[in-house]
Amino acid sequence: MQVLSARRPRIVVRDLAKTFREGARTLEAVRDVSFEVADQEFVAIVGPSGCGKSTILNMLGGLVTPSAGAIEVDGGPVTDVPRKVGYVFQKDTVFPWRTVRRNVALGLEYRGVRGTELETRVREGVRLAGLEGFEDAFPATLSGGMRQRVALMRTLVVNPEILLMDEPFGALDTHTKLSLHAELLTLWEARHQTVVFVTHDLSEAITLADRVIVMTRRPGRIKLVHDVPIPRPRDVIKLRETEEYAHEYSVMWHVLGEELGAPGGVQGDMRTGAGSRLVSGHPQSAPGARPSLQ
Repeated sequence: MQVLSARRPRIVVRDLAKTFREGARTLEAVRDVSFEVADQEFVAIVGPSGCGKSTILNMLGGLVTPSAGAIEVDGGPVTDVPRKVGYVFQKDTVFPWRTVRRNVALGLEYRGVRGTELETRVREGVRLAGLEGFEDAFPATLSGGMRQRVALMRTLVVNPEILLMDEPFGALDTHTKLSLHAELLTLWEARHQTVVFVTHDLSEAITLADRVIVMTRRPGRIKLVHDVPIPRPRDVIKLRETEEYAHEYSVMWHVLGEELGAPGGVQGDMRTGAGSRLVSGHPQSAPGARPSLQ
């Protein structure tokens, strides 16, 4: 496992806050959020519904302007949608009037790629997505998993250095989701983009990420930042049968469960091991160490 501190940060977030205003009404979505994402790191953000996970991702991608705080990508402020960033949305965003081939080509066309290069990169994207034979199919004829493969590959074929993913597999059945987890990990391990992945699924976060950020209820703050010291490459099926997986799930569920009001959530004093630092009174894991709850 790589030491995170040895890698330069691609994303730096400092004291981030967002309040939405509509007339006399205000909604504080995010408060005092600070974290860094290292080059080639896969970070998952998990938390209760409505805690501001997607809002944070939208601010990272330049789609929403923060109310306070700062975001830097490669040392520069985010003032617009960075060209080096690719975004995979929660909703099915494939265009129904475009075939698989033309959906995959969309981002490349937008960036001015034409001719033989366009054809070659689209063909490779379709192959990597396992959609050969469906190039001329329209989305209405595809399963949910196939459409999500199209959306994912449409983003990946432009070779973004940073990949933002907003619950991309949330609406899929378990079998399809696990299949796409395996495909995503294979692609990421080949390309090693920097990834920030929002999910409400703790199992998904542990399966995919190097590090998991656990959020509080709204207004969202960071409650725990926890390293996942499970070696790569990971088998998404066998992983869930291991003691390591059970341990990581238990540690994070105890913290997340308190925010959800679920049985097993941390109550009262929580002491942490060498792998934890505190964030606003909450435990945050340090690189290379494992937290424990006693």
